Amino acid sequence: MTAAQESSASTPLTEPGALQASTTLLERLADKLGGKASVEVVYGEPITRDGITVVPVARVSFGFGGGAGQGSGTSLSGEGGGGGGGVDARPLGYIEIKDGTAVYKPIRDPWVDIALPLAGMLIGIVGSKSVRALVRKRNRRA
Repeated sequence: MTAAQESSASTPLTEPGALQASTTLLERLADKLGGKASVEVVYGEPITRDGITVVPVARVSFGFGGGAGQGSGTSLSGEGGGGGGGVDARPLGYIEIKDGTAVYKPIRDPWVDIALPLAGMLIGIVGSKSVRALVRKRNRRA
């Protein structure tokens, strides 16, 4: 190892390290995303036409994370950091304002309108057949 390498290995780094860089990244990301999480994002801009006002309603969620690392070897030293995030927005329904009255109208998944009645019908059929089979079994024993 040369004298220059020994000197740099024993001297602490004066530049911001990976930990400070990732912390700064997360703080900036949180500030930007937090500024975007407003009432308009969840409810949208009201739309008025023919005396009816419609306000869209959505569920908005976001998350982010990051990390930092630091390593050292016999002659090399390194630092690293990283981060990422995501946003999810789903429409839930709308608020209809007409003649001074507000009514929330959900947007339903079409599969729910089909799957729930079919599941109920299937449970009814299977349940009634099971009850009949149990009654027949009891009557044979008696």
